[in-house]
This record gives sequence, C-alpha cells and structure tokens, in this order.
Amino acid sequence: MTQQHWQVSSLSPKRLYLILYNLVSSFLWSIVLSRAASFALTKGFNHTYQGVGEFTKWTQTLAVLEILHAALGIVRAPLMTTVMQVASRLLLVWGICHNFPQVPASSLAYTTMLVAWSLTEVVRYSYFAINLSSGNVPAFLTWARYNAFFALYPLGISSECWLVGKSIGPAAALNPVNRWLLWAVLAIYIPGSYFLYTHMMAQRKKVMRAQVKQA
Repeated sequence: MTQQHWQVSSLSPKRLYLILYNLVSSFLWSIVLSRAASFALTKGFNHTYQGVGEFTKWTQTLAVLEILHAALGIVRAPLMTTVMQVASRLLLVWGICHNFPQVPASSLAYTTMLVAWSLTEVVRYSYFAINLSSGNVPAFLTWARYNAFFALYPLGISSECWLVGKSIGPAAALNPVNRWLLWAVLAIYIPGSYFLYTHMMAQRKKVMRAQVKQA
C-alpha cells in the first residue's frame, strides 16, 4: 500500500466529505470568477448577470450546507456568524437579483460583488481543503486567507449595499412595505459588517500569532 493511499484511507468519512465539499465549492467559485471576469471584460459589466447570474445563485445556495455543518457540530464554526454570512448572500442572489434582475444587469456593483465573493471563496475553500487533507497549507494561501479580506470585504459589502439600495424602488412598487424592509436590511449591514470584520480580525490575529511562534 502506498503512503498516499494509506493517508487517504486513514481519513474519516466526515473529513473526506468536508474535503470534497471544499474542493467542489472552490471549483464552482473559480468558475464564477472566470466567467464574471470574461463577460465583464469582453462584453461589458452589464452582461455579467446574464452570463453568470443563474450559476452564481445556485453556487451560493450550496453554502446553506455550511449552516448545517455548524449547527450539527460537523465543523467548529460559530453558528451565528455562519448564518449571517450565508443569509446576507442568499438575500442578494434570491431576494434582490432573482426578483429584480434589472438591478444587477445594469450595475457595475454586481460584477465587483462577484469578484469579491469569488476571490474570497476560492481562497477560503482551497485553504480548508488542503488543511483538512494534509495540513501543509502553502504560506501564500495562508497569507491570502487572513489578509485579503482587508480589501475584499469592503468591496463586497459596499457592492451588496449598492444593489440593495438600487432595488428599493422596484421592490416598493410591488409592495410599499418592501421599502422599509430593505431600509432595515441596510441598517443591519452596519453592525453586521462590523461584527464579521472584527471576527476575521480576531481569526487573523490568532493565526499570525501562531505562525510567529512556529518561526
């Protein structure tokens, strides 16, 4: 039996599942990134939603599994943070873009949102897949995992807020109550964004401190 085969066979079913989940997710988000960039650069940002919107919607919906992972203890992740991250994105892909396709189709913010999301997720899922399989994560990937958010989080959050804001008009035309619901969503983004950002800062501090001790 080869060393590689022994390592694979010694992994628990749970770990094998998580490795597969992260590999698939990283692959799907890399497709989102490449297609979004391709459509934006060759046809213009107003073609991004038409070209990758449906694929992105279902790719993001797959992340609902992460709420189950946290709730069932399959992974050690804070449930509230996971719910906030997944729910906010589901609001965008289903509540905003699916119901009001004219909003993402006419806004550069949809493209910048996808760039921020997909870069974040390709790095995150690749990091988890390698860490679960061998534990030998390349230094550049660790750096990207715990530093890229400084730029990608503000880009993603501002793009999300822009799309929510642009959808207030058409949503209110369907039901006046929607106007206040979406304004409430924007208000929640302020403390919510701070919470998620400081959560990543705390994770970064812990990982960077551990790397210094190992050096």
